[in-house]
Amino acid sequence: MTTASDVASGKTHTDENFPVASHLIAARHRPAVMAFYNFVRAADDVADHATLTQAEKLDHLDRLEQSLLGRRDDEPVARPLRAVLAERRLTPRHAQDLIAAFRLDVAKNRTADWADLIHYCSLSAMPVGRYVLDVHGESDSTWAASDAVCAALQIINHLQDCGKDFRDLDRVYIPDDALAAAGLTVEALRADKASPALRGLIRDLAVRTMGLLDDGGVLPRQVADFRMSLECAVIIALARHLTTTLMSHDPLSERVHHNKFEYLRIGGAGAARTALGRLLRRPAAPAAARVGRA
Repeated sequence: MTTASDVASGKTHTDENFPVASHLIAARHRPAVMAFYNFVRAADDVADHATLTQAEKLDHLDRLEQSLLGRRDDEPVARPLRAVLAERRLTPRHAQDLIAAFRLDVAKNRTADWADLIHYCSLSAMPVGRYVLDVHGESDSTWAASDAVCAALQIINHLQDCGKDFRDLDRVYIPDDALAAAGLTVEALRADKASPALRGLIRDLAVRTMGLLDDGGVLPRQVADFRMSLECAVIIALARHLTTTLMSHDPLSERVHHNKFEYLRIGGAGAARTALGRLLRRPAAPAAARVGRA
């Protein structure tokens, strides 16, 4: 029987826009984060696969979820995460939410409006931050800021890849109502270069995304774990830079990704600012964390 791992894209955590289980995170937590990432990566690859039918994709996703829950054991990529959840007494809900997002990707290829986009992010992005915070034993009082940051990261990815997603997957995350207000259809995403109207629309969405980052900017101060707070600061700094780039660049024809030097420079500056801030004025600790949230 074919498993999700058999149809993997080959993409790994080193190919992502933002750090995944970097060495800023304590070594004892990195395997737990990677187990989650590898499970989610496998599910994402299924949803984006070029030749699997809709029924085959949904079957793979069902088997991944059932293997995660221990109701079957034929998806090897689920075993490490299942073990982590049991060992740390963590809920499978965050991973299940990601599976729900990928089911949406399989069955739904357009986005109605901003609220629809945020709803998708509530399944496809916010659970990632919540899981990592749970692994670190953080209070769920950090979730609101984390949700805003994670939604922003997801939307940045959507804007960067808007042309590729449409051409390769016939999938559009730019809201229909925003396209219509700009006098555009999804066919505008097929061009080699964005029209002035599309550039304006992408800029407007980037401005809204920066608002999410503003809302989530308190996260590094809220997180109790020092090393995790630095990871959050790096991610937010990188996200702000990419969002600013999207305000002035065309993702259909220009590079809107970090090169290695930018990644290190911008992320390092973000970590340094947070480290200095915590050393000079230690923030109040969040409310006591709950273990094994249901």
